[in-house]
Amino acid sequence: MKISIEWLKEYFDKNLDLNDLCEKLTISGTKVETVESNKIQVTNVVTGLIEEIKPHPDAEKLVVCNVNVGDKNVQIVTGAKNMKQGDIVPVALHGAVLAGGLKIKKGKLRGVESQGMMCSEEELGIADKADGLMIMDKDTPIGVDIVEVLNTGDEIIEFEITSNRPDCLGVLGIAREIKTIYDIGMKARDTKFEVDRTQNINDILSVEVKNKNCRRYSARIIKNIKICESPKFIQNRLKNSGIKPINNIVDLTNYVMLELGQPMHAFDYDKISGKKLIVGSSKENEKFVMLDEVERELNESMICIRDDEKVLALAGVMGGKDSKVTDDTKTIVLESANFNFDIIRKTSRFLNLRTESSLRFEKNIDDNLVIDALDRFCSLVTEFSYGNVIDGTVDIVNESYKPISLNISSQYINNFLKTSISENEIIKIFTNLGMEVIQNNENFNVKIPTFRRDIFIKQDLVEEIARIYGYDKIPSLELTSVSADIGKNKRQRFIDKILNAMISLGFNQSISYSFYSPKLFDKLNIDKDSFIRNAISIKNPLGEDYSIMRTIMVPSMLDALCRNYSYSNSEVCIFEIGKTYNKDQNDNIKENNVLTIGMYGKDFDYFSIKGVVESLFEMLGISFTLERENEKFYHPGKAARIMLGKNNLGRFGSIHPYVLKNYDVDIEFFVGGIDLDKLFELYKWEKKYKQIPKYPSVGFDLSIVIDENVLVQEIEKVIKSKSGNILEKFEIFDVYKGPQIPEGKKSVSYSITFRDKCKTLNDNEVNIVVQKILEDLKNKFGAELRQ
Repeated sequence: MKISIEWLKEYFDKNLDLNDLCEKLTISGTKVETVESNKIQVTNVVTGLIEEIKPHPDAEKLVVCNVNVGDKNVQIVTGAKNMKQGDIVPVALHGAVLAGGLKIKKGKLRGVESQGMMCSEEELGIADKADGLMIMDKDTPIGVDIVEVLNTGDEIIEFEITSNRPDCLGVLGIAREIKTIYDIGMKARDTKFEVDRTQNINDILSVEVKNKNCRRYSARIIKNIKICESPKFIQNRLKNSGIKPINNIVDLTNYVMLELGQPMHAFDYDKISGKKLIVGSSKENEKFVMLDEVERELNESMICIRDDEKVLALAGVMGGKDSKVTDDTKTIVLESANFNFDIIRKTSRFLNLRTESSLRFEKNIDDNLVIDALDRFCSLVTEFSYGNVIDGTVDIVNESYKPISLNISSQYINNFLKTSISENEIIKIFTNLGMEVIQNNENFNVKIPTFRRDIFIKQDLVEEIARIYGYDKIPSLELTSVSADIGKNKRQRFIDKILNAMISLGFNQSISYSFYSPKLFDKLNIDKDSFIRNAISIKNPLGEDYSIMRTIMVPSMLDALCRNYSYSNSEVCIFEIGKTYNKDQNDNIKENNVLTIGMYGKDFDYFSIKGVVESLFEMLGISFTLERENEKFYHPGKAARIMLGKNNLGRFGSIHPYVLKNYDVDIEFFVGGIDLDKLFELYKWEKKYKQIPKYPSVGFDLSIVIDENVLVQEIEKVIKSKSGNILEKFEIFDVYKGPQIPEGKKSVSYSITFRDKCKTLNDNEVNIVVQKILEDLKNKFGAELRQ
């Protein structure tokens, strides 16, 4: 945001030094990006009186002028036509430097000596284009430096306003900061205006607000409008801030916006059909020609102001061509409103159109500015005699921000900052910032003004004291303790171990945002009452697609897999180590560290991701069992829950075909999620080593035919329970359905290794154990040994 120093100085009697002001504002948090000057950059240019004009002896289009420049007369040859004898003009003498670096030297034009050049506004750098010489007022002194005479231009400060300080998106907000920093008085703006009580706005205009995202809508009517150019100082201030002057009425709406930070709009009253304004929603694919004469297509999520027949303005962004103020306008409807900041941001992004108005509405400006802006505009209309303000104000309030109060003590502030700031100094800072303070001994009840919506907790108040008191005055303290851990702590080393393990398994790491759209829950077919939907909403989101903190990482992983699939990657194995954010029964927020695994490819199936999980847990030395997983976004027969006792460590499986259809993919995706916080607690940092076995092992392959609904986990439980202490390891090497296997059955084959630590096993001992396994499987599941 750009503001001229001259405009800011208007609020104060104190003479503000530019360098000191910029330094203090930056240190206090209102960062000054740049300071530039638009004063005319010319040298050796003075005012001169044309005393005589004669024709050039050898050129019909040239004339020879005798010009008095104060201490002497100079002869100048020119081709200009708009001057006459007795005019006062800017004269660039020999050696002068004009705008753009043009140097002037004396010389001859068609044989006649010319000792300089008479200048136009363009050559002086104060206009983009000029048709002739600059003719100055008759009372302009002769022979005076043109820079002193014109006294044009100003130093312009460009501020970087952070998103949490929309109150500083106007001159008034910056002036409040200056008042507080210097502890000086600030002049109030004139908001008095005359009212024509022969008419009332409610008799000639009706307003209906149908869209709940319009928080507040206010309007006034001004008749007998006089359309003309704005005063020079208003035009200059608008130009300094990057806004092109249009006419006095439009300029005043922009002027008040820059001053207060509240956007405004003026409608031509005679162009409003039915004399009724309706604040509602746009229609899908509705066409609308805006003030920039570009036709844009709207959608039903946008807020618009319309009459009985047409759209008049797109709320918070830009007005329409059909209702704009022109030279023929006699009566205007002056709008000042407040809209839902999220809707305006989405509208602006959708149309790829960012205006000064949308910039402010997007930052959630104070709704109490609405009436202030109307009053200020009307006072300027009265001051400049631009029209008559009709009695009455339309003011419809749907939602209003209520101020909050915070309790804090001087002891808390000083303990926090390690300072000894007096109670009087603290009260003075709060008061200068526009806060109301009620003191009870060393305790303060501080009422926060509605324009400071960035202050919620008492630590915010401490920050306000610190930045105004001066960070340079707060003592520096040495660290009272140093962490005993040098380098990474255990949790960080554990995460590194997980990362290295996944890379060693052939996976690539991916990273995604910690927030997404609530619509993704519907794509995953998650139940409406599921705890997964109990997400944390973001107050100031980038848009609906990033409006909640993620409660599970499956949607993020599916997006990554879909993106790779759209890039025609035939086989993908990726993982992400990230956080999820959940609420407990008391609405306390908990961050969870989660490992998410994603893969797809023609050679991958459920057992592929199961093998990845088993390999990871084996590397970590953590055992687990599997149970059936019933979450709806997983395939009902190809998903498992990872358990250790009653601890749920995660889940994995094939994504349900209905979900894949929602994502418009025709290949099977496999996704898993593992709770790293629980794994970290289970991980054993001390390793125990076993002696190399003295006695040989005995291998045995077991193939059984069993009902296809029986989980392999149930089979493995039986193998473990019936093998006693001679079971060393086992692994599944085949699952088969098809010819030679009865319908509804499957063949499951295991390779089992037995070993006794104390002796060599014989065949009889192994056969006894295998027989126990087969009998238990038959009794529990009707399993048969495959022949």
